[in-house]
Amino acid sequence: MQARIYRPAKSAMQAGTANSKRWVLEHSPSSPKSLDPLMGWTSSTDMQTQVRLTFESREAAVEYAETNGIEFVLMEPKKHRLNVRLRGYAENFAHDRRNAWTH
Repeated sequence: MQARIYRPAKSAMQAGTANSKRWVLEHSPSSPKSLDPLMGWTSSTDMQTQVRLTFESREAAVEYAETNGIEFVLMEPKKHRLNVRLRGYAENFAHDRRNAWTH
């Protein structure tokens, strides 16, 4: 069974990087999910897909996988560029403002 080690991206609902600092080890499914004919629920016999381990660092996650004999794929996070110029609220009222007031 193969697992993947990655650092999750931040949620669209958060401005900061609160939950994106830790590394996650997730097992990939070993058997396909089946559909219950009576109720229509999706079920699976694979319990490993419910396990999601978090680690403080990438090295700790890799060490855990190697110690327990788990085959893994390491997914490095993508670096993003910050194109927005960070500025303060007071700059909206600066006397040397480039844009004209709209109101």
